[in-house]
Amino acid sequence: MTTRRTHLTAIAACLAGAGLTLYAVTRVWSVQVEHRTGLSDLRTEQTGAESQPWLIGLAVVALAGTGALLATRGRVRRGLGVLLALIGVGIVAGGVLARVTLDAGEAGAAAAIWPVACVLGGAAVAAGGVLAARHGHLWSAMSARYERSSAPPPQPDVSADSRTLWDALDRGEDPTVR
Repeated sequence: MTTRRTHLTAIAACLAGAGLTLYAVTRVWSVQVEHRTGLSDLRTEQTGAESQPWLIGLAVVALAGTGALLATRGRVRRGLGVLLALIGVGIVAGGVLARVTLDAGEAGAAAAIWPVACVLGGAAVAAGGVLAARHGHLWSAMSARYERSSAPPPQPDVSADSRTLWDALDRGEDPTVR
C-alpha cells in the first residue's frame, strides 16, 4: 500500500474503532427481570459501561490518540501507534471479559451483539495502531508554518517618545506609517 493510503487507513480504522466502541459500550448488554406477584416486573438493565467502566476511557483515549497521529511525526508517531495498538488490545480484552462475566439474563441478541461490536472496535483501533507503528515515520507531517521560529521576535521601533506619537495622532497623522 502507498504511504498516503496507510496513513488514511490507520486514521479511519482508529476513528471507526473508537466510535464503534463508544457506541457499543453505551448499549444494554444485560437485562435482569424479577417477576413479582401482584406487582409489575422489576427490570434492571446494565450497559457495557456499567459492567466495564474503563472501556469508555480507553475509547476516548483512542480518539485523542487518533487526533495526535495527525499532529506528530517520526518516532513520536510510531510510539503513539504502539500505544494505540495496546489500547485496542485493552478494548478487546475488556469486551471479552465483560461478555464472559456478565449474565445476559433476558437481553436476547443484544447480549451478544454489543460485546462483539466492542471487540471489533478494539480490533480496528489495534490494527490502526499497528499501521501507525509500522509506517508512521514515513507519513507526511503537518506544516511547520505555525511552529515557533528560532529567530527572536522583531522589536518595535521606540525612536519616538510617547508624547510625539500622541501629538501626531492629534494632528490626524498615523505615527505607525513611515
